[in-house]
Amino acid sequence: MSGHSKWATIKRKKGALDAKRGAIFTKIIREITVAARNGGDDINANPRLRTAVLKAKSNNMPNDNIERAIKKGTGTLEGVTYEEVNYEGYGPGGVAIMVYTLTDNRNRTTAEVRSSFTKHGGNLGETGCVGYLFDRKGMMIIEAGQTNEDAVMELLMDYNVEDIKTEDGNIQVLTPPDGYNEVHDVLTGKSFKLVVDEITFIPQTSVPLDEKKAAQCLKLIETLEDLDDVQNVYSNYDISDEIMVKISEAQ
Repeated sequence: MSGHSKWATIKRKKGALDAKRGAIFTKIIREITVAARNGGDDINANPRLRTAVLKAKSNNMPNDNIERAIKKGTGTLEGVTYEEVNYEGYGPGGVAIMVYTLTDNRNRTTAEVRSSFTKHGGNLGETGCVGYLFDRKGMMIIEAGQTNEDAVMELLMDYNVEDIKTEDGNIQVLTPPDGYNEVHDVLTGKSFKLVVDEITFIPQTSVPLDEKKAAQCLKLIETLEDLDDVQNVYSNYDISDEIMVKISEAQ
């Protein structure tokens, strides 16, 4: 994704997630459970758990749900054991796609992910086939109208920040994964509204798509995101605003 199409895609994805809050709760609970199982229940000493809990709170998840998920992860409460399984493949037009899952049945998840790729013009590949095309980063996007890029740069000049830039008035801050929590605390401490707030994968290059391939690619990604076991889907497609509008009008 690049330029204005990046923000358009983020808004599209965010809108789709907001419409499926129940499914989002399920995915976040899985992440909290696995994070607590792997790193313990101390949020301050477990960055992955802290990030998951912050995401839960930003989605208005009740504290009881969060606490139960943590206890299931640490074994205090009985619960399902989830396995982390990641998939890589290609979408329409040669787009690179990475799929991150938490599953209690690897065979079922593999079959569902493979079927989604096949039905929507993609191909499931081998582990490592596209992962090298992405960099893992902390990403926070401050909603337009709250501040400006110069002010954010001054605020974060002493912190571990890799890039700050403005797109459509929204200010994007990128950090290395280990710098994410500290920068997040600074921004939220100033009461900025963050429309994107996560550790994610940023593509090194992007693949431009025409209208037909773009529609196919978006459908593939939406289908993958709808799978119960899928936590996140990352891709390097580039869709222009004009094509995005045409696709939206056709739906």
